[in-house]
Amino acid sequence: MDFDHLKNSLNSTPAFVFDENIMTSNLSALANLKETSGCQILYSIKALPLQQVLKLTSHYLDGLSVSSLFEARLAKEILPHSSSTHITTPGLRESEFKEVSSLCSHISFNSKPQFLRLQHKNNKQASLGLRLNPKLSFANDPRYDPCRPHSKLGLALDSLIEIPKEIQGLHFHTVFSNTHYQSLQKTIDLLEQKLAPQLQQLKWLNLGGGYLYPQISNQQPFIDLVKRLKNKYQLDIFIEPGKAVVGNAGFLVSSVIDSFISDDRNIAVLDTSVNHNPEVFEYQKKPELLEAEKQGDHSFLLVGSSCLAGDIFGEYSFKSPLQVGDRLVFLNVGAYSLIKANRFNGYNLPDVYWVDKKNNVSLIKHNDYQDYRQQW
Repeated sequence: MDFDHLKNSLNSTPAFVFDENIMTSNLSALANLKETSGCQILYSIKALPLQQVLKLTSHYLDGLSVSSLFEARLAKEILPHSSSTHITTPGLRESEFKEVSSLCSHISFNSKPQFLRLQHKNNKQASLGLRLNPKLSFANDPRYDPCRPHSKLGLALDSLIEIPKEIQGLHFHTVFSNTHYQSLQKTIDLLEQKLAPQLQQLKWLNLGGGYLYPQISNQQPFIDLVKRLKNKYQLDIFIEPGKAVVGNAGFLVSSVIDSFISDDRNIAVLDTSVNHNPEVFEYQKKPELLEAEKQGDHSFLLVGSSCLAGDIFGEYSFKSPLQVGDRLVFLNVGAYSLIKANRFNGYNLPDVYWVDKKNNVSLIKHNDYQDYRQQW
């Protein structure tokens, strides 16, 4: 990515920019993992449902993973011929289930009551499964931990004595942004310990998401694990990467619109805010900044333009003092940013740009006042 060219190519900021070359590299790595292991790969569209991304994934992966009726509709609309669309969510509604089951090839019920209440409304096309909570926590922060105490995500594995005959598959998701496979191996070990004799009666096993597959140097443990599961139990094995596809392919470009000193600290106000990348505030993240220098002589607290006191990206050091008009680039914000962005204070959503394989920068979405007005 030529960032100088990118900054000069944008009509205005703030802007989300998505790089097709980086996504293609990630997808190629996943396609190779699919080929060598025999697993099937679904893109988890909750990370970024941009239609350009969905169409791109269709050339490399096997289908999509969704979490709601609207996501299922979008998946069907953009990729009508996709053979696999999996859904699991605590939010399955009885009034929507008939349509959901017509749009999705696989449904993993989140709880036993959900299964008992809705299974009979299946249109007989969807393969039914259960989402399990193995109660193995690998995330230090409980906000990221699907297996935290009192988790709403999945049926406790230790409470599943016998798999119902209507169930054809199992699903679990235990990690967030993992770059090794030890957690997956521990989860499979526990699953086999509890359910090994019953796994033979199933058709599929969904290992969920949360692994940054292209960033893991040694893929052999995963390959060996998938091959063993397939050979031992004759199961189709699915994984659901989301951030692994788009996380490092997204950038948020912003401009400095004011600068002043507050209590002896340099403040630089940006034309974006944490409301455009809500995980910064939700999880107190300090996003990576392209222009930051660890040994820089000039330190600035980068803050957003909203009236929220905690609208702060963090303190960064630079080679030279920031000036009004300088453009800055936040890195690795392709996942869970644009999908969560909001118009708090009436500030417009960022423009959305796509950088194609030839490094052409194109504006693909711009919101205006009428979009804001229509919302209200």
